[in-house]
Amino acid sequence: MKNLKFIILILLCQTKLFSQESPKREMRAAWISTVDNIDWPSKPGLSDKQMKAEMISILDNLRSNNLNTVIFQIRPTADAYYKSTKEPASHWITGTQGVAPGFDPLQMMIDEAGKRGMNVHVWLNPYRVQKDTVKDVLTKSHLYFKKPELFLTYGKSRYFNPGYKETRDFVSSVVGEIVRNYDIQAVHMDDYFYPYKIEGQEFPDEKAFAKEPRQFKDKDDWRRDNVDLIIKQIRDTIIANKPEVEFGISPFGVWRNIVKDSQGSNTKAGATNYDDLYADILKWQKENWIDYVTPQLYWHIGFDRANFEVLAKWWAEHKYGANVYVGHGDYKISNTAKEPEWRSPDQIVKQIEMIRKMPLIDGSMHFTANSFFKKGDTLRNALVEKQYKYIALTPEANRITRIKPNTPTNAVIAKKGDTAVLTWKAEMYDKKYVIYRFPKGKITDFSNSANIYYVTALTKLEVPNPDLENYVYAVSALSQTQTESIPVEFTTK
Repeated sequence: MKNLKFIILILLCQTKLFSQESPKREMRAAWISTVDNIDWPSKPGLSDKQMKAEMISILDNLRSNNLNTVIFQIRPTADAYYKSTKEPASHWITGTQGVAPGFDPLQMMIDEAGKRGMNVHVWLNPYRVQKDTVKDVLTKSHLYFKKPELFLTYGKSRYFNPGYKETRDFVSSVVGEIVRNYDIQAVHMDDYFYPYKIEGQEFPDEKAFAKEPRQFKDKDDWRRDNVDLIIKQIRDTIIANKPEVEFGISPFGVWRNIVKDSQGSNTKAGATNYDDLYADILKWQKENWIDYVTPQLYWHIGFDRANFEVLAKWWAEHKYGANVYVGHGDYKISNTAKEPEWRSPDQIVKQIEMIRKMPLIDGSMHFTANSFFKKGDTLRNALVEKQYKYIALTPEANRITRIKPNTPTNAVIAKKGDTAVLTWKAEMYDKKYVIYRFPKGKITDFSNSANIYYVTALTKLEVPNPDLENYVYAVSALSQTQTESIPVEFTTK
């Protein structure tokens, strides 16, 4: 009991993070992209065993780099990497749309990420249906063949028509099914709202504008309102099902250039969210429709048209209460990169160092998971030996009502040879557990990330070479909202 009181006193007294160099709370995520088999699976048609092994390899790699979140693309083109009653299994899994693998990829991702203490954000594309209409990939059961009037083609791609209420209702129902059926941390969408403009081609939505103009005379304003409506409806759908699930957007890195809007950034981007993708991100933040924003700042520090530093500061200053994470362009790192700034991982290290000095930015997301494989020890050494040396917990979302977990009970250590088996009992609202390790007699600082040994969703952990003569262990619980309980010290069995 004395130990417990001492731990409680220490935790309550901690008001300061260990250091800005290694914060205890920091988003460290990687996108796992499935479109075109960028990250997983490596190609269509692999066996279930091969696909599972690849997923485990990705998660082990990200965990070894001390990342704490994966953004798993589960609906790249109105298809599914999960059990859906509304859309067919993706052709990028088995090679044939509508033919599912012998396991549920999303459920496996949730289970395996949880074992490694990682959160899962599910990544959906709202409008894209077929990336390349030249390829005949749509299964005959697809909604496209039942209601072709809801779809249109622009360039070589097919999309839901954003102008119709029926589109918004269907996409929101897809989100609702996912949120109800899976234990996820967040719903995530990236920059693909209205597609990037094709020179000389007008987006063919004139029929929808004529049919459902609402109060609008200007088509651009109408298009922005179409996207506003679907974002608001998705937000409402999430809240109606599981209000503790976050909703995040990862937009193109420039909202508007300052030459078009005095509130815009000092940039000269060729495309912007507001003017070209019809996505008014700032409005969504102001209206509390999203919980976090991750601008894709895929440019280097000092880039003349879109300087990373300028944009990071701009988004930090325009957060309006939403959490802000920076999207990094790790994929650009190459010995042969056209821009010399990307010829080593130093650019990413410098970017992380820079945003850690901006208190309104809450962490990073890396594009993509394969970057950590392809760059091998080059990227690993740069991050793990310095920036990501210690494990970090993910931030609490500013707009989600906190769920306070109870402290785990029956925390016991049992020695088995050279291994210690740590077990504990889950209590109400527990989702994950943080294992701390301290030099014996020096349980002093739960805010110091160096003292975090591991994070897991399991209630058992094997610790090789635990050195119980010199170290003590403690455990706390994390709720769905990433809120932490009072820790409790393990007792020896």
